[in-house]
Amino acid sequence: MGLGTWAVGQAKAKFREVIDKARSLGPQTITRNGRPAAVVVAAEEWERKIRRRGNLAEFFASSPLRGSGVKIARLKSRIRNAQL
Repeated sequence: MGLGTWAVGQAKAKFREVIDKARSLGPQTITRNGRPAAVVVAAEEWERKIRRRGNLAEFFASSPLRGSGVKIARLKSRIRNAQL
């Protein structure tokens, strides 16, 4: 296996090492039957990735298209019935 890649059994046997490497080297991939099944990341990295960066109104307010004069035409056709 490559650096940062662990088979499930190997990861179970060396779980402490998997965590230490996730914290020092970066994400560690755990494979099952040779295919990626999970990734272990440091808690600090996970918190950084899931942290909300504002709300939808702030996103649109900071758009580079705001104030550009771009006009978006709405379709006048009726709404389609979706077959579920």
